[in-house]
Amino acid sequence: MLPTRYWLVVGTFSLSVLLYVDRICISTAKDQISADLKLDNIQFGWALSIFSLGYALFQTPGGWLADKYGPRRLLASIVVIWSIFTGLTAAATNFVTLLVVRFLFGAGEAGAFPGVARAAYSWIPMGERGIVQGINFSGSRFGGAASLMVIPWMVVSLGWKTSFIVLMLVGWIWAVVWFWWFRDEPADHRGIEPRELGYILSSRQMHATLGEKITEAPLALGALAKSTNLWFISLQYFCSNFTFFFCLAWLFPYMKGRFQLDGIEAGVYSATPLVFGAFGNWTAGWLVDKIYRDGNWVWSRRAPAMLGFSLSAIGLIGSVYTESPWASVAWFSLAVLGGDMTLASSWSCCMDIGKSHSGVVSGTMNMAGNIGSFFTALAFPYLLELTGSHQPYFFVAAGLNLMAVCIWMKIDPRIPLEQ
Repeated sequence: MLPTRYWLVVGTFSLSVLLYVDRICISTAKDQISADLKLDNIQFGWALSIFSLGYALFQTPGGWLADKYGPRRLLASIVVIWSIFTGLTAAATNFVTLLVVRFLFGAGEAGAFPGVARAAYSWIPMGERGIVQGINFSGSRFGGAASLMVIPWMVVSLGWKTSFIVLMLVGWIWAVVWFWWFRDEPADHRGIEPRELGYILSSRQMHATLGEKITEAPLALGALAKSTNLWFISLQYFCSNFTFFFCLAWLFPYMKGRFQLDGIEAGVYSATPLVFGAFGNWTAGWLVDKIYRDGNWVWSRRAPAMLGFSLSAIGLIGSVYTESPWASVAWFSLAVLGGDMTLASSWSCCMDIGKSHSGVVSGTMNMAGNIGSFFTALAFPYLLELTGSHQPYFFVAAGLNLMAVCIWMKIDPRIPLEQ
């Protein structure tokens, strides 16, 4: 019989899929939305970036709520909330109302991954955290790929407004199933076997004992500000998201416009890097756990991330000098594969240093990352307008990736937040 904690991973994987389907669908409907609401490229860029701003600003509060009230109630609630704003996107009538809805949509999604990290800390042993994080984030990549291929068809068949309402209903179904099945502590789940429960309790943190419960000591805000680990983790995540959010926000219209593709063709090309991103998550997740089990905790976090950022920089530079859609998407696939190799290290490290405060720590890191997303959504159209070329954006992103390689040499998962 499948262990109960694996069903948890099924639930968080499906949440990750849904999260990115809802997030990316606006990019695939860019032409229809822009025509209906009379938006130019700069205005549409603001509609994309304002989501990232709302998402970033509410990351730390979302993580704090996950720590305080538990991921069962938090995740069910926020999926209902963000699904409402997915549906309300269809009610936008102009640029301003679209900005308001997208900002609130981003704020609604903010607690999702911090809540997942808090659930994983309670349920997942340290030696399995890498692959679990890899699986969870691969769900977001498959969700993004599915959105890029399926949503254009839905938009043509149903219209963009009806498509957004359908996605709202799907989110509500997930929230009901999650609240019914999940429990914040594995000991409170009726379906778990005693042997599995003992294994989880004895190995979910270093030097744990069989009967040890997670303590809920209050967190001083100064501990966040004073943690150099958290500063470095947040900075490298900013670099990662500056690259990846281009894939979510601008790759579809970029491919469609640069190579004169129709919507279906652009969707297939734009989905390809996301599939490679899923492979990057799996590879890095396996590598994180293997190096950890071999006895090197520090390099189990550093090595996959440093390799990933290096590959991402190479892919970004390579994509600049291409003349065909397949060559362009091949190089960018390498960039996304590399960028996604950094995620298992990043989120595992948040659990390492945050422990029972994993939600607020991962939320703070994700806040910094999505400030990177906010700048990406604006940097690409503004740099294009300023220089008349797509190339400057890719050089800036490559430079940030190389900087992140150096940052990881300063990160030590053995030093907890309290120190």
